[in-house]
Amino acid sequence: MTEQPQFTISVDQNKYLAVGHTEVHAILTVEAKGPAVAAPTTQAAEVIIVDTSGSMSYGKIAEARKAAQAAVDTLRDGVHFAIVAGTANAHMVYPPDRRLLPSNPQTRQAAKEAIGRLQADGGTAMGRWLRLAADLFETVPGAIKHAILLTDGKNEHQSAEEFDADLAYCTGKFVCDCRGVGDAWVVAELRKVGSTLLGSVMDIADPKDLEADFRAMTQAAMGKAVADVALRIWTPQNATMTYIKQVSPALEDLTARGTPSGPQARDYPTGSWGSETREYHICVQVPPGVVGQEMRAAWVKLVVPETGEQLAAGNVLAQWSDDYAQSTRINPKVAHYTGQAELAALIQDGLQARKEGDLELATARLGRARGLAEQAGNGETARLLDKVIDFDPETGTARLKPNVEKAAEIALDTRSVRTVRMRKESEA
Repeated sequence: MTEQPQFTISVDQNKYLAVGHTEVHAILTVEAKGPAVAAPTTQAAEVIIVDTSGSMSYGKIAEARKAAQAAVDTLRDGVHFAIVAGTANAHMVYPPDRRLLPSNPQTRQAAKEAIGRLQADGGTAMGRWLRLAADLFETVPGAIKHAILLTDGKNEHQSAEEFDADLAYCTGKFVCDCRGVGDAWVVAELRKVGSTLLGSVMDIADPKDLEADFRAMTQAAMGKAVADVALRIWTPQNATMTYIKQVSPALEDLTARGTPSGPQARDYPTGSWGSETREYHICVQVPPGVVGQEMRAAWVKLVVPETGEQLAAGNVLAQWSDDYAQSTRINPKVAHYTGQAELAALIQDGLQARKEGDLELATARLGRARGLAEQAGNGETARLLDKVIDFDPETGTARLKPNVEKAAEIALDTRSVRTVRMRKESEA
């Protein structure tokens, strides 16, 4: 079994620019092919954080216990792990002292017994929970570090400033997948955690669905084989990186996270990788050229910054043309993901307008989003929108539903950033 996936970068773009134009767009498809489970020798660490605040009562805590126990059962032997309970402070559940223990049948059983004793009582201060996880991970340098954070409520028991400081403290130290259960948590708060720590955010409306979700998240974490991978992007002199955004499987703007990595090059973090595919949209401003001139607009490498290992590379090109048809053609993948980003923005703007009582703007934005979802083949988003608006596909008109379940609104907001890959038949 290979220890590490094999990486490739493919570039989709229309390299031709009209004279006077300087903006180059490309979609980078980064693919890692490898085993579904990392080799036993791959060093990994897992911290499972369970909200045990008072609001987790009424059945949620029982399902959370089952979910955390399922995650523990999914850990492979040798993975260092810990369980943390979150209230207004962070508490060690297993082991009782602040450390990680290797997973084996005995430690997994002891952890499950400790989880079985969890009770719901107290407040919510997610930043403190994450800070404890970061400290635990410090004891296993070089490991692939992953956390799961489950909450059902608002981050009420710490200031916004402390929360931001805690997130800054954790940045780059581990990847965290976040789950919100029920309908009283705040999407923006968990999205901030997931975005900062390069993880996913999903809503779990029914606590009974937690167990399967935790098992799936842990299985995915066990498949990660390379930690702390970055996209290193070099641009020529007098060129500037306008933006780089992950566009699949979910939208995430990485532009502000770039750090210098050499002359005219910056590294953009992507977290840890297993066998998977992700896509990125980059936009580069280049100096103007003349007809027939060709240049490299960006040189993209996938690297492990800590070791300097290069995993894959690709080129983004620019060539000036006086052929109007050639220079105005939009690459289908670029168009597809530009539309997906617009769809997410429309949903979030529409939901915010609805919250603020601007029903006319909310209707316009969500109606437009429904039409875009149909065009993009994003069936899940279309179905979620249908729980918030009544949409007539023939006329394209929309009307806000008078009564919308809070869970439906949360689901639409949470999943608005999840994209669908372009259908194969569209690529022809």
